[in-house]
Amino acid sequence: MADDIGTAVTGAGAVGQALAAVALVAALGVGLWTVGESSPPDSDPPPATCSGGEPEKAAGASGKARRPVSGAQLCKALNRPDLAELLGTPGEPVKTAGGSSSSTRFGNGKEIATPSAQVEFGTYTVNLSATYDRHPVAGSAGLLGAGARQRKVLGRPAVIYADRTLSISFRLDGKDSAGGPGVPARTVTVARDAKDSGGSFEVSLWRTDGAVPDDAVLLRVAEKVLPTIPWWAAGA
Repeated sequence: MADDIGTAVTGAGAVGQALAAVALVAALGVGLWTVGESSPPDSDPPPATCSGGEPEKAAGASGKARRPVSGAQLCKALNRPDLAELLGTPGEPVKTAGGSSSSTRFGNGKEIATPSAQVEFGTYTVNLSATYDRHPVAGSAGLLGAGARQRKVLGRPAVIYADRTLSISFRLDGKDSAGGPGVPARTVTVARDAKDSGGSFEVSLWRTDGAVPDDAVLLRVAEKVLPTIPWWAAGA
């Protein structure tokens, strides 16, 4: 019997540098915890809780050690009590929530932190990630496909672009796996600091019914969630 998984290929980042395979590995690395299936039917399910890896030290541009945000911290910022309301589906319970303190190693041996978190509802799935590279966001719209738009979000350089999830089908015995295009997604990438000195935060949104998410909803979520990420204010 085959299982189907829809997961976002949202790793294009500010410069479209991550290949789909890398993005897929990062997305699949997000741990998901199912919420309260044993709750009594006449009671509200408990809020989803999430956890992930601890922050790891990484060298900053100044050469001093700095801590990338962890997947657990991203999940805490994303899994806010009013997230369903921000999505326009007030009262909808969270199905799963999780975070991953992953990293990506390139062919030259360089490794960068790529932590991520994901919260899933029945209607929407929201992904929040961070990339600790040296690539600025400004001027990157031309690398992210037709329709990508450069703009400012929370006073920082940003770009909004179209993305698509990747649908994966596999057998429980691991054989005959296959992949294909999933549902449309919308993504906003925002510079980690106001000077756009490198790296970004990224919010992606997609709908279970396959409809294209509204950019107004995407921006409403991003503008509420991003300022709650640890060390966001330090980049102002």
